[in-house]
Amino acid sequence: MKNPVTSTELVTAVQAAIPDEAVLDHITTLFKVFGDKTRARILYALFESELSVSGLVAVLDMSQSSVSHQLQTLKQAGLVKNRRAGKAIYYSLADHHVINIFGQVIQHVNEKN
Repeated sequence: MKNPVTSTELVTAVQAAIPDEAVLDHITTLFKVFGDKTRARILYALFESELSVSGLVAVLDMSQSSVSHQLQTLKQAGLVKNRRAGKAIYYSLADHHVINIFGQVIQHVNEKN
């Protein structure tokens, strides 16, 4: 049987696993972006379907300027992407990582204890 990790070994291993400041800054920025209720509503809507700005305005009953401002923040954080179709711009969650993270958050919040 393998010997359990000693306290000193455990501390050293955990210290080595903690990322550098740049990575930690990015992680905390993402949590701050996720931490806004308006942005969470937009992410939830985009989790359900790709939508144009006008679609998000209708679904969320918000002004176009508010939606556009929040979409800019979400895009800068790498959480949403857009595509142009004629004059319309459609937004969706950026990639499978964002879809998985948001899906896991929804599942966690909705779990019954």
